[in-house]
Amino acid sequence: MSDYDYDVLVIGAGPGGYVAAIRAAQLGLRTACAESRETLGGTCLNVGCIPSKALLHASEIYEEAKGGHLTKFGIDFQGVTLNLDQMHAEKAKAVKELTGGVEFLFKKNKVTWLKGKAAFQDAHTVDVNGQKVTAKNIVIATGSSVMPLPGVEVDQTTVVDSTGALALPKVPEHMVVIGGGVIGLELGSVWRRLGAKVTVVEFVDQILPGFDGEVRRETAKLFKKQGMELKLSTKVTGVTVADGVATVTVEPAAGGASETLTADAVLVSIGRKANVDGLNLEAIGLELNKRGQIETDHSFRTKVEGVWAIGDCIPGLMLAHKAEDEGVAVAENIAGQTGIVNEDVIPSVVYTMPEIAGVGLTEEAARDKTAESGGIKVGKFPFAANSRAKTNRDTDGFVKIIADAKTDRVLGVWIVSSLAGTLIAEAAIAMEFGATSEDIAYTCHAHPTHAEAIKEAAMAVQGKPIHI
Repeated sequence: MSDYDYDVLVIGAGPGGYVAAIRAAQLGLRTACAESRETLGGTCLNVGCIPSKALLHASEIYEEAKGGHLTKFGIDFQGVTLNLDQMHAEKAKAVKELTGGVEFLFKKNKVTWLKGKAAFQDAHTVDVNGQKVTAKNIVIATGSSVMPLPGVEVDQTTVVDSTGALALPKVPEHMVVIGGGVIGLELGSVWRRLGAKVTVVEFVDQILPGFDGEVRRETAKLFKKQGMELKLSTKVTGVTVADGVATVTVEPAAGGASETLTADAVLVSIGRKANVDGLNLEAIGLELNKRGQIETDHSFRTKVEGVWAIGDCIPGLMLAHKAEDEGVAVAENIAGQTGIVNEDVIPSVVYTMPEIAGVGLTEEAARDKTAESGGIKVGKFPFAANSRAKTNRDTDGFVKIIADAKTDRVLGVWIVSSLAGTLIAEAAIAMEFGATSEDIAYTCHAHPTHAEAIKEAAMAVQGKPIHI
């Protein structure tokens, strides 16, 4: 009989944590998961990925119907109105279905849900709401939370974070979004489509820091065309609220004269930080890195024997699907198997319209990496030349494939398209198998589909695209 209550205890039931717990249980390990929310699924399912996608989808449909975009297809709507309460209700329904699904999977796989926050007493013992729980292995999967902007108070009424922006009771007249990253652009685009004027304030000179430069420039043009105002190279120096109206003071990032913006909603979306407060990591001698994250080795072990960590609380991209893959890998490593996550092939997607997706290196990073070994080749294909995009009148964007000039191995793929989030999976699979651009170019793609643009971009790397 084991000296521990469980073989594996996972702290946190977000995408990384609940997947780790389920996989560990599948491998025959006695597993528990500590989670303080009333529902499972973490930020992603409750107040992140899932509800935001529900609103993104609903707002896209509304704008198509309200704006007369379907008239050219012979579909003419009259008297289209917005029922925001119903839109929120449908969002809540989707969240409930999915969080309930995770709870069902816990029961199916015999994972014990310990309701409450966990804090370490020693490397094999945690306190969960006053209950002492022991485990041979403990996995920290506590995720991340919104990074505050110093001097700006989030009241979730006028000044909101991503959680508040998902639950606004009315469409703002003017929303100022602080931060031109993924979350700010997604949620800003929701409220713009529903009728708000949206101004995005970004400190650096382009939106979407970390994305491919050409993609950043092209999407900025598209967002401006849609009516979104972008104030780049601009910093926020203060936000005050009086009688439900916010005054946002901004100035050039390099210094200069300030100006004020008035808004009835301000979204603070400048990034996220690891959730490590309250874990009592001092009790096990586990220190954080300079960014407040937990360092691990390739197998997700921390420096403390028996303690592991995955997801947003460790270095790397803060993405739900990365955390999920790490959840599977850490469970398999604990069970004595070999769990691996290829950190070089993790796709990123921005769920605006059009969507923006990338996997692997940007063109800039690829040029730097191959500067001494032969450089790169780049192939591009615009959706304006894709037959299915033409028939759908959905021609914004392009596919860009970056390959090593010497080996032809694909180093990165970037897509701007209404279907970019789905299309990027093909690129990720190709890269996982070490594909060359020629491999993709000589793979038959169904016609007419948006996916043909990937084949054509690969052919363009070879200097022989057909349709441009």
